[in-house]
Amino acid sequence: MFLSLSLSTLVLAQLVGAVLPDGRMHGNMMPRPFLPKVPSDPSQHPVTSRNGTDLPPYNTTYEFDQLIDHNNPSLGTFKQRFWHTYEFYEPGGPIILMTPGEANAQGYFTYLTNSTINGQIAQQQNASVVILEHRFFGFSNPRPDLTVESLKLLTLQQAIDDLVYFAQNVNLPMPGGDNVGPDAAPWILTGGSYSGALTSWTMVNQTGVFWAGYASSAVVEAILDFWEYFEPVRLNMPQNCSADVQAVIAHIDEVFTGTNQTAIQAIKNNFGLGDMTHLDDVAGALRNNLFDWQSLQVYSGPGTQFYEFCDALEVKNGQVAPESGWGLDHALDAWGTYWRETYLKELCGGLDPEDCLGTHDGTQSYYTDTEVDNANRSWFWMVCNFVGYLQEGAPEGHPSIVTRLVQPPYDLRQCKMMFPAAFPDTVNVQVNQTNELYKGWDVRLDRLFFANGMRDPWKDATVSATGVEVPSTDSQPIAVGDGFHCSDLLTRSGTVDATVRAVQTEALGFMKKWLASWKPQNKGKGTSAPRSVPVSTSQTLKEHAVKPINAFNGGVGSKK
Repeated sequence: MFLSLSLSTLVLAQLVGAVLPDGRMHGNMMPRPFLPKVPSDPSQHPVTSRNGTDLPPYNTTYEFDQLIDHNNPSLGTFKQRFWHTYEFYEPGGPIILMTPGEANAQGYFTYLTNSTINGQIAQQQNASVVILEHRFFGFSNPRPDLTVESLKLLTLQQAIDDLVYFAQNVNLPMPGGDNVGPDAAPWILTGGSYSGALTSWTMVNQTGVFWAGYASSAVVEAILDFWEYFEPVRLNMPQNCSADVQAVIAHIDEVFTGTNQTAIQAIKNNFGLGDMTHLDDVAGALRNNLFDWQSLQVYSGPGTQFYEFCDALEVKNGQVAPESGWGLDHALDAWGTYWRETYLKELCGGLDPEDCLGTHDGTQSYYTDTEVDNANRSWFWMVCNFVGYLQEGAPEGHPSIVTRLVQPPYDLRQCKMMFPAAFPDTVNVQVNQTNELYKGWDVRLDRLFFANGMRDPWKDATVSATGVEVPSTDSQPIAVGDGFHCSDLLTRSGTVDATVRAVQTEALGFMKKWLASWKPQNKGKGTSAPRSVPVSTSQTLKEHAVKPINAFNGGVGSKK
């Protein structure tokens, strides 16, 4: 008998053995451009179809026989996990396909429901929804480890080809599921953040397979030095906090690039990092407070980690600082006190700061762990090879809320340390090739909807980037709300923010219009693949050791 595993049980299991309390492998690593999680709602069970048939729970796991190497099919297949529902499906309806991208997909089965834009589209258009785990994330692995030799099969093109091969060959576990390929039913490819970019890149590279696309906060432009990540943070955070953070960072950079060892040690001691060796690690660690912005959503309250940080700097004796802030002296002392007494323990737990935040020791497990279900390692492979997105200090002459001691060489050095066999000499991230192959900001497609948020730290890698003029048209609309990262994917966001709801409503209108014009090309051919069946949970747990979930994928807007 199939036993389903609840999300809460899996999350609890995955937190066991986490290197850091927040689930990350290292405290000085950049956050991935992840999709926000949607909590499982007990009221959504049991699941029933429109004709009243009881359906498998949303968290039912299936497997698909995916090609190991699309350039060499003779190598065979591997098991790629997916989740599926036909709750709102009616014959002739579309198939919505999403991959969460760079994460274990187990916690994303809620994207099957109308708690998300996927479910909104499905409910409106009588669609079936599929969540497909990305290769080399979670337990969808063409190889048994994450060594360099194995990761050679982790490329953008292989990920694109996975989506296409799945759409053309899967036998979905529902009535008529063997005859709903792209020639017999309209397929809609959706995604957010990296997987939103993958939506655009797939439709550019494999035209005609997916009838329509929805790309939220899609980081379509590969960028090596992505210092602009912090610009929406700087511009939208409380201005008193921004002013004081800039003052402190400028002071730290000045002292750390000087020769006054007493002043240098005083700053290290101020943040409880007195025994750390490398100044770039000390200054870079302070980015964590700004990284916390990525966990915010339009419904996040004042008690979130980011705003607690700003309150620590800007509330003094019950008084709130003016827009100009309290100034360097108070801000430096207040930030240091907050780090020493509160934040450092929450970030690093019982780890020594050097073990938690130091990046210069190549023997750390952060660099050497090659077991599967290590999303940080798999994503960093993609960062080092194809997309960049290195989140650094701003150029001289531009306001900066993070240190300028952290520049591309800081992160590229870590590429060499994590993947020495791949980068024995220099690291050359192929961002230009990525943009040439998949068009980046130059994308111009039919029936692709882009949705972005003004407060998204990843905005300047999307088609809504500052200074980039990508036209919004009826064939490729671009809708921008006042949301954060991927806010428009979440139904809840639209209930509390009218601008996000307007984006969702506009998208639903275009989907209705585009799907009305679809016509089948080869109805009746179908797939010869066997129908997918549920995977036994006991077998899954026996075969796979459970690994931590990255905290940046956790409950959005909550404390770590």
